[in-house]
Amino acid sequence: MADRDFKAALYGEFSRIGAALASERRLEMLDVLAQAPRYVDAIAAETGLSVANASQHLQVLKDARLVASERHGTRVRYRLADEAVLRLWLALRDVGASRLQEVAALARSRNLGEFGGDATTLDELRRLHAAGEVVVLDVRPREEFEYAHLDGALSMPVDEIAERLDELPRDRPIVAYCRGVYCTFAEEAVSLLRAHGFQVSRTEDGWAEWLGGQRLTRPRATPRRRGAAASAP
Repeated sequence: MADRDFKAALYGEFSRIGAALASERRLEMLDVLAQAPRYVDAIAAETGLSVANASQHLQVLKDARLVASERHGTRVRYRLADEAVLRLWLALRDVGASRLQEVAALARSRNLGEFGGDATTLDELRRLHAAGEVVVLDVRPREEFEYAHLDGALSMPVDEIAERLDELPRDRPIVAYCRGVYCTFAEEAVSLLRAHGFQVSRTEDGWAEWLGGQRLTRPRATPRRRGAAASAP
């Protein structure tokens, strides 16, 4: 194969990934699947699509080898193909946050990312939890917690917190985490628990960032708080 033909074929293959990512719906699906595998109907409900439309988008992602599927009877469950896909999504999101002012504006419109010194890094959270100094609260939907979660975390979906306040200690700080910096679950949990007198904060990141092992650009102008991350295990 001539050099020009080789390069045309090579970059043509790479472009399949770019084409699959060139949809806000498919990016949202990757974000959802970063938390846990899901059946098509659950993905459709999460993203506000019909099952047929969701299936079409998922097929595009599957054709690009970004997601994989398995059949359970008449139902099909999708998952990210591997951790490299998760890192790709997180990197794309990081570049968007660092290069696009519109991302920061959107985050501010939802009061996201303006944590300042009140946030806890995930590395610091692990250290504090290992020392028994904090209670770790996972406020994502239960199915996501059951699939995977931070060691020792207590599952309390944000829509259950108001009815389960008596399960939480008042003698130790609570740190809530959710899907990531653009997820509102932890912010809602913090507001609710503070209104009831609990000492609570949230993490800067979420499950996907922890799993992907990345430290991403925050959608804010203030410096990132490092805390004790350098000495964390």
